[in-house]
This record gives sequence, C-alpha cells and structure tokens, in this order.
Amino acid sequence: MTHEIRTTGLGVAMSFALALGSATTAQAATVSWTDWTSTSAATSQVFGNLDVGGTNVGVTFSGAYLFAQTSGGTNYWSPSTPYLSALVSNAPPASDIIALDIGGTATITFAQAVRDPLIALVSWNGNTVDFGVPIEILSYGLGYWGNGTPTLNAAGTGFYGNGEVHGVIRLPGTYSSVTFTHTSENWHGLTVGVVGLADDNPVPEPGSAALAALALLALGAGMRRRRG
Repeated sequence: MTHEIRTTGLGVAMSFALALGSATTAQAATVSWTDWTSTSAATSQVFGNLDVGGTNVGVTFSGAYLFAQTSGGTNYWSPSTPYLSALVSNAPPASDIIALDIGGTATITFAQAVRDPLIALVSWNGNTVDFGVPIEILSYGLGYWGNGTPTLNAAGTGFYGNGEVHGVIRLPGTYSSVTFTHTSENWHGLTVGVVGLADDNPVPEPGSAALAALALLALGAGMRRRRG
C-alpha cells in the first residue's frame, strides 16, 4: 500500500507567512538625533549634524524661528516618556531644540537622503500642521509643558494639536528634504532624527533570520514530501 502525505499549498503558505511575520516584527531602534551646532540670523537657518552609524549627515532647518539651542540650555525633552515607543528606544538627548512661534512654511534638508525621518515635538498647542505627505504618530504623552493629543487630518498628511502635544511623528519613505506648514502660537519646539540612510540594507536580527530560514525550509520540504 502506498501512503502519500501532502502538505497543501495553503497550509505551507500560512506557515511561511506566520514565520516570516514573526521575523519581521518591528522592534525599537536607536535613533540618531540631530546635534544642532550653529545658526544664521541673516538666512533664518539652523545647522546641525546627524551621526548615522558612523556616517555624518548635515542637516539644515530653513524658516522663521524664535530661538535655537545649540549648546546648553533647558532640556525640554524631559521627561523622556512621550518620545519612546515600540519603534523608538531613545529620546532626544541634552537640550538641542529649535523653537518656532510665527506660523508659515519650514524646510528640513538632509545632505544625504535618509529613511523614515522622525520629528520630535515639544508643546505643539493648537497648531494645525501639514507635511503634504503621509505621516505616522508614533507616540505622545506628558512632557515638559504638560499633556496634549495630536489628531491626524483627513488626508493623513498632518495633525492638529489639542493641548500641549509632546511626542514623535514619522514620515515613512526616503527623503532628502521635508517641508511643512504650521500655525502660530507662543512657541513650539522640534528636533529631527533618523534610524538609517536611504541606501542602507537593514539586516535582520539573528533570531529573525533563523525564523525566516526555517520558514523557507518548511516550504521546500512541504512541496517535496512524499512517502511510500
């Protein structure tokens, strides 16, 4: 008698999908936050640098601003809780921050294209903000000036700040520059971070790579498996 054991394509596909899903589960990353180093009142710009895995990337903020802390000052990023999430493991360090008061248009330019840039926020109270591209709200909560809630607009390209919003937003994709509009208030602060460059090839964690390999082996075995 011949017995044939078959693993259906659906069953193998489901097993593979589950294993691969486990392999690609997002984990908090260490963010490179901008070290703001100098300003230019004449051009209304603030200059800084990102250290992304040993690669130095220049960052330029262009637009009206109230003040910029580039060396010392109040640490408005304390407490750190509003800036931490399943994708972000570290809040902006020290006191570097750019404070905006008069609404308008601002642009953040990177000397090298970056992947999924992050913008950390301090006290965005009553602001209507739009980036013109899809954004994600990663975290928010009680910060230096209190608490508030950001609400995405209908297009998902910006948010409205209700109360003292402290948190982090992400712009999924690859960017050489980011431009946004915002409305006026007393002042609201920001800084910029990234987890990788545009030409980075993320390497899976060892455990994740092993799960993916097992899934591929299971797929191959299921398609060959016959016994007489």
